Amino acid sequence: MDTARLSRFVSGLWDAEIVPQLVEYIRIPNKSPMFDKDWVAHGYMDQAVKLMSDWAGAKLAALPGATLDVVRLEGRTPLIYIEVPGQGDDTVVLYGHLDKQPEMTGWAEGLGPWTPVIKGDKLYGRGGADDGYAIFGSLAALLALHEQGIPHARCVIMIEACEESGSYDLPFYVDHLAPRIGNPSLVVCLDSGCGNYDQLWLTTSLRGMTGGELTVQVLEEGVHSGDASGVVPSSFRILRELLSRLEDPQTGKILPPELYVDIPPQRIEQAKKTTEVLGSAVYDKFPFVEGMRPVTDDLVELVLNRTWRPQLAVTGVDGMPPLESAGNVLRPKTSVKLSLRVPPTLSGAKAGQFVKQLLEKDPPYGAKVTFKLEKDGSGWNAPQLSPWLERTVAEASQNHFGAPAAYMGEGGSIPFMGMLGEKFPQAQFLITGVLGPHSNAHGPNEFLHIPTGKKVSMVVAEVVAKHYAQGAKG
Repeated sequence: MDTARLSRFVSGLWDAEIVPQLVEYIRIPNKSPMFDKDWVAHGYMDQAVKLMSDWAGAKLAALPGATLDVVRLEGRTPLIYIEVPGQGDDTVVLYGHLDKQPEMTGWAEGLGPWTPVIKGDKLYGRGGADDGYAIFGSLAALLALHEQGIPHARCVIMIEACEESGSYDLPFYVDHLAPRIGNPSLVVCLDSGCGNYDQLWLTTSLRGMTGGELTVQVLEEGVHSGDASGVVPSSFRILRELLSRLEDPQTGKILPPELYVDIPPQRIEQAKKTTEVLGSAVYDKFPFVEGMRPVTDDLVELVLNRTWRPQLAVTGVDGMPPLESAGNVLRPKTSVKLSLRVPPTLSGAKAGQFVKQLLEKDPPYGAKVTFKLEKDGSGWNAPQLSPWLERTVAEASQNHFGAPAAYMGEGGSIPFMGMLGEKFPQAQFLITGVLGPHSNAHGPNEFLHIPTGKKVSMVVAEVVAKHYAQGAKG
């Protein structure tokens, strides 16, 4: 492979076509079904599917025999399925998603979730980095191989539309398409993060997630607080007490031992190496307010906290009026949205059922307490890298980033990885991405670092090529 030629081809395709496509994609408010119950009627998901499938379909003319289907199972989000013929009997699966997180507040002046803005090397807007670029980056890699006449295995690209809701539709598509997918020996996922933009980062583990809506109701309707306070327990106070069953309010530590696992020694060593590379960037990449500090000064503990330990976030609240409308009323109920990250090797479904029982049992004062489970995605712990893949990512990182590859667990969740890990235990995994410092996926001012997107595409091309070459050697 001529790596300089590869770099020119991929970079040119990104500049001429991919970035303009991502600009248009960012304009589409195709929020994941959990955040847009009327997604079918709104039609935004179909707009995003059409934008991507139109571009991809046009590019497939350069890939002989390639096909594209938009698969639609009744009552479920659509899925883009692309097959690119190759040599040999092996299959490579390349995965991404096109649904987005909701808007979130706090965008800087001139920026917005559906307002694409290019500033220097960054493309701002919701979904470009998480994970709209995946289909473009995957096809750019395959097109680059064909441009040089370099053989590769059969490739399957799957782009789902439900990832930000927990990928609850994806198992049905995987089962439906199983005969067409085959038995992949390599899985490539571009939906992960990077510790910096200076080198290739491989994801070694992903936390699982469970969560849902916790509601505490004490009255049928609101009443005068001067009349009821001291007689009727506050729903907020009861909710706070219930959360203390799960989380230490002083330290944030999750209390039940049932939600922990033993951290593999290899992952502890990788956490130490990560801190050697990143230093204080482990925490100072976050937009702390002045005077704020992380939960501990121990960098290794911070890495392990965000990759292998359970952590709780309250991501939404209902039952509370806005401040300008908050009268002297003892409110009838309080609801919060809970997001509980669980260790990579802990069952998300079992964790969810445990939390539901923990929160609902023996409600204080006999209050009406319900926990409506919404997510139960398990995490993923990467298998040992094959020597060929370890060598290839090291070489590709040097070729395109000019620095060694690095390895790090991620605190987020990609349910598809756990699913594929169970179905194809012999497969190798290349999990990487562009979500680096300050890229702020899910939050305000999300951006895609364009040079990293280009380089990740180049790395994928090299890995797919070496995957075939390794198999051809026997």
